[in-house]
Amino acid sequence: MNAPWKSGLPGNRDPFAAYICDDSALDVLRPVVIELGWQPEKCNKGGLRNAVQSLSVSASPAILIVDLSESGDPLNDINALAEVCEPGTVVIAIGQVNDVRLYRDLLSSGIHDYLLKPLSAQQVHDALNQALAVFMSPKAGDADAAKRHISTAVVGTRGGVGASTLATSLAWLFAEQHKAATALLDLDVHFGTGALALDLEPGRGLTDAIENPSRIDPLFIERAMVRAGDNLSILSAEAPINQPLMTDGSAFVQLEDEFRQAFEMTVIDLPRNMLINFPQLLADVNLVVLTCELTLASARDTIRILSWLKANASHAHPMIVANKVQTALAEISKADFEASIERKVDFVVPYDIKAASNAAKLGQVFVDANRSSKATAAIRQIAERVMGVSTEDTLAAGGEKKSLLGNFDFKAMLAKKPKVDLTKAD
Repeated sequence: MNAPWKSGLPGNRDPFAAYICDDSALDVLRPVVIELGWQPEKCNKGGLRNAVQSLSVSASPAILIVDLSESGDPLNDINALAEVCEPGTVVIAIGQVNDVRLYRDLLSSGIHDYLLKPLSAQQVHDALNQALAVFMSPKAGDADAAKRHISTAVVGTRGGVGASTLATSLAWLFAEQHKAATALLDLDVHFGTGALALDLEPGRGLTDAIENPSRIDPLFIERAMVRAGDNLSILSAEAPINQPLMTDGSAFVQLEDEFRQAFEMTVIDLPRNMLINFPQLLADVNLVVLTCELTLASARDTIRILSWLKANASHAHPMIVANKVQTALAEISKADFEASIERKVDFVVPYDIKAASNAAKLGQVFVDANRSSKATAAIRQIAERVMGVSTEDTLAAGGEKKSLLGNFDFKAMLAKKPKVDLTKAD
């Protein structure tokens, strides 16, 4: 058994406690706790209500795992926990609700992580190690506090499904509507249309990065990216078509690392063949927007890509978007498509050729040129889902989301790689 890891932990209270609803989860948790050198007796039976009762009469631990399985309204119920926890407590929630919206709302509320049942030992071990890393990190002032970063990859199941249009529109909405510093990375090195959609020259930034990965640093990012607005920058290329892509993918991974430091949002226009050649590109991606059409071929490839994601990037939540949909002319119905892929389509974007032509004529992204289009309204909903904020939430909060765990000191919170398989989000 390892010696207890106390470095960086508050010395005047217990390092760990857990309140779990079911025996099977306790059986997974206790061996991990023992391995980390903590007392297995700190794994208590009972969920959130038991945790609130216990911590109201005793000091809260440095790291707390709380089970939300028996909670009817987790976001409201977690408020009671904030009232009895001491500042600095790192809270890991577990539950059985497989919903990306709940996951993002919990993170926004100050929860450090959310794990989905059934638990695995490795999943719990990784979560606890990341919680410990919070205490090992140097404390910083508010100006230096770490920012959340959301990385979204947009992948088309077939050519021509409109993945690039969707990627540029989402990036524009993140930057202009949500006022988030956003990077758009167009990885179609030879035929990318990201810069074209924004009426910009692509520059040589991406090709320079591929040719010289060692040059990639914050200064390179600042100089290489093309500004498309106050909050939006793009990195793309129009490499000669007689120039093969000669890279091991390390440049792309380094670029993503730099984006996490410099931006709040990253949108990656990711050609599907890049999944095969450079699977490491999804290592830190939070969400994959899988863009499809209602055809037999697209259904087949949606199934294949979903299977690939489950095996190679299970941390990334796949969102299915049926784009350019003409219900009367669809090759297969939406119901048949969903039955084929064995899951629901998250969003349907209607086909609007006039709107697409208008955007091309104006040299603007689709959602900017066609703000009243039904297709734009659907894409706005996708952007809000990615951000974890809906229009109703914003209005109800007076334009600002209030943290439910405001009593916690979570300055060191980063958007961690999700540990929950959110493959069936509503």
